Amino acid sequence: MTWGPPRRLTGLRRTTARTRFTALYVTLFLLSGTALLTIAAVVASGGSRDSRTAPGGGTPATAAQAQGRIAELERQLAQAHDTRTQQILIGCAIALGVMVIASAGLGWFVAGRVLRPLRVMTAATRRITADGLHERLAMDGPGDEVKELADTIDDLLGRLESSFEGQRLFVANASHELRTPLTTMRASLDVALAKPGPVPETTATLATRMRAQLDQVDRLLENFLVLARSRQGGFTDTTRLALAPLALAALADRADDIAAGDLTVREDRADGTAWVSGSPTLLRRAVDNVVDNAIVHNGPGGWIGVAVRAEGGAAVALVVESGGPVLDQERVADLVRPFRRLDGDRTGTGRGSGLGLSIVAAIARAHGGTLDLRARPEGGLRVTLTLPRTGTGAGAAP
Repeated sequence: MTWGPPRRLTGLRRTTARTRFTALYVTLFLLSGTALLTIAAVVASGGSRDSRTAPGGGTPATAAQAQGRIAELERQLAQAHDTRTQQILIGCAIALGVMVIASAGLGWFVAGRVLRPLRVMTAATRRITADGLHERLAMDGPGDEVKELADTIDDLLGRLESSFEGQRLFVANASHELRTPLTTMRASLDVALAKPGPVPETTATLATRMRAQLDQVDRLLENFLVLARSRQGGFTDTTRLALAPLALAALADRADDIAAGDLTVREDRADGTAWVSGSPTLLRRAVDNVVDNAIVHNGPGGWIGVAVRAEGGAAVALVVESGGPVLDQERVADLVRPFRRLDGDRTGTGRGSGLGLSIVAAIARAHGGTLDLRARPEGGLRVTLTLPRTGTGAGAAP
């Protein structure tokens, strides 16, 4: 059983380092000032009081009068001494209170100056993303612990940049090297089937199956490339476009699959203000994958609902719903990870590579949006692709 931290410690962790440093400075000053005030009070109150007696030789009356006069003077002197000591202590206490307030302001200022390099490092690190790993903190100043920490972070960023660049090069080179033999194998099958003379039925069947498998591998490689590009970001073909035409085009391109599955399509695309900004290629791929998921993972005679609407004033949502059996929400939420499918719970056909929704999630993140997957209580799945809303479509590319 894991115990959480006490509430008091949790509250302390919420305070900033600058506040803790300021409190430390004030506490130390208060302790030292209190000790100094105590010492001053002890020294001030420890003064000696000499008692003098009148010299002998006088008459008894004169000696008694002298003793009374001396006692009166000593009493007045002690009273003046106590009053002076009290005034000194009150003045020291007032000075201590003023200095505590002044030390709080001075401690806050000094703590801010000390922590300024850390704030600069934090802000610079937040600006550095996977697309800007070439940037460095490049902290100036003496070779202290802060400078050493900044240099360590720069070294880490350099290693991350090399790792990301190696990954991109590997994906690009691997896709190129793998597509070349796939093209050669596909051409060899076409040549074998195109030879004069009758082709055995078994050979034709085997060639058809192999070509289908080659096409699937080709699509898998293309999915890998799209996934790598969407995670890389930095689009060069950014423009403004509407999601509704993309959804219509996706449905039109898959009219044969929809008819083969005897699926009913429900469209709700009346919102003409649902404009977004991004890569048309990647956004088209995201919409296609969402629609493909609804078509593939659906039962015969099922239905598909497609809606594009503006969510408030800052977002645009593409909602694609499909019928089917009741699904487990925990497993549904896991579909955004690569190679995760629900074939056993849904149709059991095993179609698809398990990359479709993970590609959509990566494209959404690259455009500053989100992908939400919800199991419908009545059965089926609701996929919501939310993207930041841009202005009107004036001047947008068709």
